[in-house]
Amino acid sequence: MKLEQSYTVAQIAELIGAKVIGDSSVLITHLNEIHKVCKGSLIFLDNEKYASQAIYSSASAILVNKEMECPANKALLLVENPFEKYNDLALMFRPKSFLQGQISPTAQLGEGTVIAYGAIIGNHVKIGKRCVIHANTVILDYTVIGDDVEIYPNTTLGSDAFYYHVNPDKSYDPWHSIGRVVVEDQVRIGAGCTIDRGVSGDTVIGLGTKIDNQVHVGHGVVIGKHCLIAAQTGIAGKTTIQDYVTIYGQVGISKGLVIGEGAIIFAQTGVSKSIPGGGKKYLGSPAADAIQTFKELAAIRRLPEMMKKWDKMIDQSEDKE
Repeated sequence: MKLEQSYTVAQIAELIGAKVIGDSSVLITHLNEIHKVCKGSLIFLDNEKYASQAIYSSASAILVNKEMECPANKALLLVENPFEKYNDLALMFRPKSFLQGQISPTAQLGEGTVIAYGAIIGNHVKIGKRCVIHANTVILDYTVIGDDVEIYPNTTLGSDAFYYHVNPDKSYDPWHSIGRVVVEDQVRIGAGCTIDRGVSGDTVIGLGTKIDNQVHVGHGVVIGKHCLIAAQTGIAGKTTIQDYVTIYGQVGISKGLVIGEGAIIFAQTGVSKSIPGGGKKYLGSPAADAIQTFKELAAIRRLPEMMKKWDKMIDQSEDKE
């Protein structure tokens, strides 16, 4: 998330009671998770396996729980519980808010946009021109919607990410989600869909994409231009769906994958690894080349007949003996 203003590391340290290692004058412009960083980002580190990734990332400052060598032009903020302090900062910079009416006075609605009875438009939402938001749709805080978008009844955009920090005692603490949902122009989202905001970045639905009813899009997912996504598909967090992808019904896609441009995924396929596009078709769980899978299924269907022939050949061989 980009902060509304820049802060020095020294100012951040004062807010959370941290000891600074390195350059305290470094400017912080973003609050991010480790997987989405840029220059100016503040992230946290409390797991050794991500230490190299964090230290050598483009992040400018890192919340840590033990002293370590600090690279040049970075800063470390030493605290007892880095995740807790990260969450404190997230709540500080984007506090939870609750709508008291149908349309927030801070929402911006474009010319010709229609908000149907029962729809809820949250705080700091931006909706472009000529959009139609159908009854009982919920557009939560900081969501951005482009022009000529239609969203059907009972869909929710901007729920918190299903993303939890695992404590040493195996209990779970939720991350305070500070990302957004961004819907580009000419998108159609069906009834009963749920699209979560990013933990710190954006969940994006690209230009001209059409989404059927009862689809779930997880936190930080990026869907490209002119994709077609059929009913009851579930896409886990941080996955990227490139342009012109077609996804049939009841497809499940795991987290952090890349679905290549122009890929076609047939119904009830389970995608557990990144797959290339180029018009290639996929089927099965785990997803595999659809043409090869159809051939294998055809061969399996012939097995009983083949076994009968085999048994007959064996019987004839034994009779001759």
